[in-house]
Amino acid sequence: MAENNQPVYVVPLGGLGEIGLNMMVFSCGDSAIVVDAGLMFPEEEMFGIDAVIPDFTYLRENASKIKALILTHGHEDHIGAIPFFSPEFNVPIYGTRFTLALVREKLREHKLVNRVSLVEMTPGSCIKFGVIEVEPFSVCHSIPDGVGLIIRTPQGTIVHSGDFKIDHQPVDGISFDYGKLSNLQSEEVLLLLSDSTNAEHEGYTLSEREIKKTFTQIFREAPGRIIVAVFASNIHRIQQIIDTAVQLGRKVLFHGKSIQTNIRIAEELGYLNINPLDKITLKDLSRLPDEKVVIVTTGSQGEPMSALTRIAFDDHKWIKLKKGDTVILSSKFIPGNERTIHNVINHLYRHGAEVIYESVRNIHVSGHAYQEELKWLINMVRPRYFVPIHGEYRHLVKHCQLAEEVGIPRNRCLLIENGQSLEIRSKKVMLGHRVSVGRVFVDGKGVGDIGKPVLRDRKHLAEDGLVIVSVVIDQEYGDILNGPDVFSRGFVSEELNTEILYCAQCLILEIFDRFMEEGIRPETGEIQRRIRKELKSFFYKVLGRRPVIYPVVMEV
Repeated sequence: MAENNQPVYVVPLGGLGEIGLNMMVFSCGDSAIVVDAGLMFPEEEMFGIDAVIPDFTYLRENASKIKALILTHGHEDHIGAIPFFSPEFNVPIYGTRFTLALVREKLREHKLVNRVSLVEMTPGSCIKFGVIEVEPFSVCHSIPDGVGLIIRTPQGTIVHSGDFKIDHQPVDGISFDYGKLSNLQSEEVLLLLSDSTNAEHEGYTLSEREIKKTFTQIFREAPGRIIVAVFASNIHRIQQIIDTAVQLGRKVLFHGKSIQTNIRIAEELGYLNINPLDKITLKDLSRLPDEKVVIVTTGSQGEPMSALTRIAFDDHKWIKLKKGDTVILSSKFIPGNERTIHNVINHLYRHGAEVIYESVRNIHVSGHAYQEELKWLINMVRPRYFVPIHGEYRHLVKHCQLAEEVGIPRNRCLLIENGQSLEIRSKKVMLGHRVSVGRVFVDGKGVGDIGKPVLRDRKHLAEDGLVIVSVVIDQEYGDILNGPDVFSRGFVSEELNTEILYCAQCLILEIFDRFMEEGIRPETGEIQRRIRKELKSFFYKVLGRRPVIYPVVMEV
């Protein structure tokens, strides 16, 4: 790397202090690269929101410097924002083979596939972007083709772990590249950025191969059909299901759009092996004995429109649960989804199925490193400075504590969140300036047009309902010509509470009577304000509720 005394900036735009939205910028002089462009699935209070993406304000301010988007792997929290990033920033996207295949499918859905340059990168290759050089290295994760990044800059070498775990017996045979990291000790790593998702968990993660033992036991014991709900991107887990099914003489049905898409891609690229004779379709279900069938589907998180949820609620056209079915939820319950998942499980039991999930059997292993693996990575890299990434704030704090335990001085463990940049100058890493960050809500075709006030209104409507008042008045004298009519939605039953709505009508008539007594001809806005105030007080006094009150006053 040529001598260059310009500082290097590391700017997290998402993924620090939260799960999802992963996006980070590395810049030096007139060159900048973006690592990952992820989304976050909406939280419970985000009514009607389809997805959340990072705020691109900082990227817009530095658009002329951005040379590329580099992807560590193909999970949605790392690639989900690409359809919103690419139309704004015309830069090539670098990723490994499987990652780019998933991106290509996503771009095709958004009709962007021919407008974006996708460049395949392989572990061990070196790619230059001005004064910044990037070398990907293989890691193990819960999706094929994951990589970490060695980023060489004029100020020193930075290692970005990506999402990783240490698996000594990976299903695909591709191990974490220990050799690559051990060789780094000769050039000294200035900064390590490391995945913190499982920093609270002691010990080591189990190998993905351990799951096959549990699958084998469950499949042998199951008297009827087996339905396995799994993340569509977990190709290694799906391979284990296929191998177990074939070994025990069962045929496999892949059901659900995302599962079928990922299976097709994985088969085409050679990441998944299954004999076509071992695959069946929905039409084959009726001709095969139940004990010869395994159905692989989506819905392990209780997603409302997923196949498993529709099966559980007896809303699926082709698959009906029956006594003797075994349902396996082969994933971790994502925090916030517990109530929804438990509801699905209860309905599965109501239909006579046996349900197996993480808390009752060992049917899931994490794709993120536990504490001993995190310590191992720090010891292997021996960085001068350490920054935890990818996790909620408590995960970042715990990871910093682990780094201190293995010898990184406290003043060189930097705990930062989104928007807090790092400045690297004279081989020293220090806190830099803060930049604009935030969350942008995607709602249908609208991107960023929904803000906190709208979400507050939606929350208010969801919790307390809506009351609409309609009244027509004389434009000249202010007399009521029609109405007032009072309608409610999500507030009270109009059939069972006619008295309350009738009282509301009387209250509005009293408002107009007072205007007449005072000789006032109020403006429309004042009439609406008074109606809101009086009805708000009345409804709270009578029912203890605060509905959204929307008066419509028309003058003719």
